[in-house]
Amino acid sequence: MTKIRINERPVAATLFAAATGLIIPSLHAEADDTRRESRPNVVIIYADDLGYGDLQCYGAKNVSTPNVDRLASQGTRFTDAHAAAATSTPSRYGMLTGEYAWRKPGTDVAAGNAGMIIRPEQYTMADVFKHAGYSTAAFGKWHLGLGDRTAEQDWNAPLAAGLADLGFDYSYIMAATADRVPCVFIENGSVANYDPSAPIEVSYEQNFDGEPTGKDNPELLYNMRPSHGHDQSIVNGISRIGYMKGGGKALWKDENIADSITEHAIAYMRSHSDRPFFMYFATNDVHVPRFPHERFRGQNPMGVRGDAIVQFDWCVGRILDELDSLGIADNTLVILSSDNGPVVDDGYDDRAKELLGTHSPTGGLRGGKYSAFEGGTRIPMIVRWPGHVPAGQVSATLTTQIDWMASIARLVGARMPAGAAPDSRDQLPVILGTSHTHRPWVIEQASDKTLSVRTPEWTYIEPSTGPAIVPWGTEIETGYLAEPQLYDNSTDPGQLHNVATEHPDIVLRMQEILRNERKVTATN
Repeated sequence: MTKIRINERPVAATLFAAATGLIIPSLHAEADDTRRESRPNVVIIYADDLGYGDLQCYGAKNVSTPNVDRLASQGTRFTDAHAAAATSTPSRYGMLTGEYAWRKPGTDVAAGNAGMIIRPEQYTMADVFKHAGYSTAAFGKWHLGLGDRTAEQDWNAPLAAGLADLGFDYSYIMAATADRVPCVFIENGSVANYDPSAPIEVSYEQNFDGEPTGKDNPELLYNMRPSHGHDQSIVNGISRIGYMKGGGKALWKDENIADSITEHAIAYMRSHSDRPFFMYFATNDVHVPRFPHERFRGQNPMGVRGDAIVQFDWCVGRILDELDSLGIADNTLVILSSDNGPVVDDGYDDRAKELLGTHSPTGGLRGGKYSAFEGGTRIPMIVRWPGHVPAGQVSATLTTQIDWMASIARLVGARMPAGAAPDSRDQLPVILGTSHTHRPWVIEQASDKTLSVRTPEWTYIEPSTGPAIVPWGTEIETGYLAEPQLYDNSTDPGQLHNVATEHPDIVLRMQEILRNERKVTATN
């Protein structure tokens, strides 16, 4: 599918110097645009590895999340919302393109030097906003590849392809995640604070001569040690996945990541508060390595994972407070959610498992990140838009992030090209909390691409020959079984009793849904 850019206008760039010292371009639409009051700003706050049960308003124990709870009290909290996949890259791909990742090869969890997984010719959520006259920006975790080809990026020069090719006017992002190199921020396609005295090299194949690793030089791991894997290049006293050389002054400090992306996001909002904007704010806090700033340490008894949730809540509070300060909160749609279910031990010895106590990151659901079980893809989702979304409402309506793109296109009056967002359905009234009509079904993807069909009444997991437990040390049940699985959502939310043999008619119906969905052709 060819990306069609319609109604683009020349824009004048102005410079805004925020109190933090950040300089961010402000892109203004023409004066005769539709009045901004009729088109809300949209802010998506996208957490990483935050489970259904990790927030206080979802019943979390041992952790306080007052800012997220405030958002929930002012909007609608969903209890049956789902990500498209149980891992980061395919989940984000689906949300930002409106296409299931399993339709497209190369959408598995991406290395830090992956080429762009969403291709420039694809139509994205950012394109929807851009063509409706919005300014667009992305902050924080990206994890969808950069540059035109895998392992061929020149990190010491502007990248050949980046977020500007996907509809984002401004971006300040991490190439992948905090546990993967390169450990530098990328601002508008170039390494932020680039240090020419320390040119950057990245490899996921072999180490560079003379560079220490967590495996060979554990004495250099002064901040955090791995529990499994994550024992390659060392940055900031923490070993990572992948090998990296150089970086110098551009290297991030993990304890400052949340502050950095939040302050950049706030500066962007300040410089764009007079025109409609879309901001994709993707945090890293709960993802490993969990190394929150010292001012968040010891906030609860669950150690650094709990402290990371507190830090995430602080980020949310800073965004909400700034919207209030700018006087634009009433005209801003805020959607808060997570990319997949939780994981406790995901590769670092941070005692997260030992310190859980009575807290259940999945809220009692079976499985977790990577899993075909419910804990892998049911996620928190809170929507606030004062005067348009009912305040204090709890919605049990079945909904999915794959529908965000088509729904937002309706919200902003955008026209999408034929073939764009093929799996996304317009569910705007559901997202705004004014309709409680369930989606007929939701399709979900586990880490090995096992698919599930989730209806309001039933969950079907297709047969798979994969292992019963995630094999790299997380101790999470995969949900893989060589025979069909069917669970009654009303009587068995914990998915303990497989009733597939008792309801062959329902199993056949679920299998037919999958067969029909697999007939749909990917966009590329």
